[in-house]
Amino acid sequence: MQNDETQTQPKKAEYMFQRATGTFEVTITPQAEPDDASGVTLGRMRLAKQFHGDLAAVGQGEMLTAITTVTGSAGYVAIERVTGTLHGRRGSFVFQHSAISNRGDQQLSITVVPDSGTEQLAGLAGAFSLKIVDGKHFYTFDYSLPE
Repeated sequence: MQNDETQTQPKKAEYMFQRATGTFEVTITPQAEPDDASGVTLGRMRLAKQFHGDLAAVGQGEMLTAITTVTGSAGYVAIERVTGTLHGRRGSFVFQHSAISNRGDQQLSITVVPDSGTEQLAGLAGAFSLKIVDGKHFYTFDYSLPE
């Protein structure tokens, strides 16, 4: 017996991979008095950013921090909505931040929340990294978008 049914495979989306670079300024505003107990200070902050370069946008978010009494040991998590243009494509998306500093040895992860892209940034995925040189913030954003 022959099977005359043909299965059609959904077309795979084609993605373009790009790198965006530039600078940004950030304002961090405490939202409550720090909670200091047992040598660890917990804080809640409001983030306001202005991105320049390939990402021309504003970022707004919330950050939770934990700072220990050991110099260089701390952690933070944050959620940030970014709205503007990325290489000329307009829309918004959300970054999720997670960072640990272990006596000065830092690990930082800033990634796009899956399916958070809107308008021309729908389908955006990627990872954001930063460097601070002489007090100035520089970024590299490696990302992909459906073509």
